[in-house]
Amino acid sequence: MAPYQILVVDDDLEDHMILLDYFTEVGQQENVKFMLNGKELIDYLELLNVISLPNLIVLDLNMPLLNGTQTLLHIKRDVRFKHIPVIIFSTSTNESEKRKCLSLGAIDYLVKPSTYADGKILIHKFLSYIV
Repeated sequence: MAPYQILVVDDDLEDHMILLDYFTEVGQQENVKFMLNGKELIDYLELLNVISLPNLIVLDLNMPLLNGTQTLLHIKRDVRFKHIPVIIFSTSTNESEKRKCLSLGAIDYLVKPSTYADGKILIHKFLSYIV
């Protein structure tokens, strides 16, 4: 498979470390980049040319500056970025929040795992969205 990039946007550094462990276990640590909030992501995307855009964006729902929903809206309204698949990744199991995110263009809404086994399944789910 050709090189690809997954951007994970989450304000919780502990979540970064846990996800990095999962990505490392499946040999994909070189393909993931972490950011702390939606504003950082948008600023980063603005600097990229079309060839170097990420293949997948994973957004935490509750973040400072721009939350996951606001960031998703920004991505999906911009013709340069709207084709990038976005997964919302949250501790919230609120069904109306899930429906809202999916209606705004997220390809999936996944709940953060509570076990190591669930985390490994989650990483494979992320990877399944890479085309």
